[in-house]
Amino acid sequence: MSLSRKKTSSPQEEPHTCLVIGAGSRGSGYAVFSKLYPQDMKVVGVAEPNKIRRERMVQAYDIAENKIFTDWRDAAKQEKFADFVIIATVDQDHKDPAVAFARLGYHILLEKPMAVTEKDCREIVDVCREHNVKLAVGHVLRYTAWVNKIKEIITSGQIGDVVSIRHTEPVGFWHFAHSYVRGNWRKEGTSTFSLMAKSCHDLDLINYWMLPQRCVSVSSFGKLSHFTKKDKPAGAGSRCLDCSVESTCPYSAKRLYLGRVKEGHKGWPVSVISDIPDIENVTEALSTGPYGKCVYDTDNDVVSHQVVNFQFEDGATVCFNMVAFTKRLCAREVKIYGTKGEIAFEDGWKDVQVFDFLTQQTTHHNITSGHPNQMGGHGGADFHLMQAFINTLGGKGEMVVTGPEETLNSHLLVFAAEKARVENRVVTINPDGTF
Repeated sequence: MSLSRKKTSSPQEEPHTCLVIGAGSRGSGYAVFSKLYPQDMKVVGVAEPNKIRRERMVQAYDIAENKIFTDWRDAAKQEKFADFVIIATVDQDHKDPAVAFARLGYHILLEKPMAVTEKDCREIVDVCREHNVKLAVGHVLRYTAWVNKIKEIITSGQIGDVVSIRHTEPVGFWHFAHSYVRGNWRKEGTSTFSLMAKSCHDLDLINYWMLPQRCVSVSSFGKLSHFTKKDKPAGAGSRCLDCSVESTCPYSAKRLYLGRVKEGHKGWPVSVISDIPDIENVTEALSTGPYGKCVYDTDNDVVSHQVVNFQFEDGATVCFNMVAFTKRLCAREVKIYGTKGEIAFEDGWKDVQVFDFLTQQTTHHNITSGHPNQMGGHGGADFHLMQAFINTLGGKGEMVVTGPEETLNSHLLVFAAEKARVENRVVTINPDGTF
């Protein structure tokens, strides 16, 4: 998936123009592609309610005044002025702009999840199909070298028929506290449930690796542990800055945020809590905002750990485990068991390992990303998604592997799994994806 640094468009062609809706870390991260390959992509508009983030985009991409918006609805009122939109708003606000801009004929790069209800996901797909709109969803892990190497090995038959997969998403103890206890994804009512917010990536990978086999039933268990009021230590305050036991707490906001700022760190996660991540502004954010609250005293309600079991139509089984309380941060662990061998990979390894039952030898398949340093998000997958999307728009073939139908299918697995957890039962999935 490498992209030559040479000009990929003919002299007569113009770059694909883009409107960015939501200029946070994801929207601005995808937009960097236009800096690296200005012949292929140009950011011409931005819709962002946050003044600092909006102005950063305007300055970075020299956006004309009449293409700057605080609300995406105002951009949608204008005649179509860009080839595609990047929609990177908060999860619950994905559906409305996706539908609106699809009806205007914009192609769409939509950050995951596609939407937070099955009905909204289906509507997005239907509208994009009706208006002949290209849709790519930000399941960026599909574009990583290790994911595709695993798929290649499975397809080649090296390990025979897949009979079982064990896949773990270790969220990371402080990452979960940051995003799912204090952060934007802490409440299902204002965002979505944990499995969709954090692990729709992983269920998408399971769906991808198991194709063309179809999942026929799913069960799931999980709960919110530890980050509750009953677990609050004696003497703990409501905020870390005023807490007498803060120094003994592994989830201390002072350590997580101020400690990083003092070390000169200005990126994620401190960039999330303050647009100007210095000592003064971060301290103010911890004094007044959600990121300074005690993790045992917030309004969070999403589960901290969940296991999902899938059975596929050929009898193969998959076990997925999402857990907050881990040392490793989002470093997936994968074991795939076949009739002739097994595949092993852990995020951070430089190879995918295959053990052959006949020879009892392990083969190491090297993996390289080939992405530019400026787009290293998700191990370079952010870059490869943008490359595939731009090349698809440019008529170089259908290179997007996270299009509407396949993304909908993997999202339906997430909804079915959550239904199984909430209703404490095995959910049967019909051939049409209903359950």
